[in-house]
Amino acid sequence: MKKNTITIQYKSLDLSEVSEEDKLLIHKAEEIRDKAYAVYSDFYVGASLLLDNGEIIMGNNQENIAFPSSLCAERVAIFYCKANYPDSKIRKIAITAKSIKEAYHEVVTPCGSCRQVISEYERNQGSPIEIILKGEQEVLIFNSIKDLLPLSFESLVLRK
Repeated sequence: MKKNTITIQYKSLDLSEVSEEDKLLIHKAEEIRDKAYAVYSDFYVGASLLLDNGEIIMGNNQENIAFPSSLCAERVAIFYCKANYPDSKIRKIAITAKSIKEAYHEVVTPCGSCRQVISEYERNQGSPIEIILKGEQEVLIFNSIKDLLPLSFESLVLRK
């Protein structure tokens, strides 16, 4: 039996070490996070995208009493982006979250569905999407969604 290893790479930074461009994206994600419709979970998530044309697109989680009808902040932002800027590439996405019920200081990562969606758009645009995840003081930066979803489901499987 052959054993393989998957490794991921990321940077762990203090907020003070983050570039001004990334700080702006984080600020926009926090700003939109606080406007989320999270009446059932009290867990607010914001995402902001930086496009190759300089535009910043924001999205937040939108809950629904029929829980499967809810949508995560990352997908809200990405789907809006591709509906309105179909030819633009996503350079970066910043994601931040907070809970109203209790203090939450950790970095929150995208759910599996959001990772798969980011992977699809990254593959379609032919360039990596940098992922910026902000906790209370720590910021994690991944060069590509491949570091968060190394064995993603790809459309080539469907063509066989």
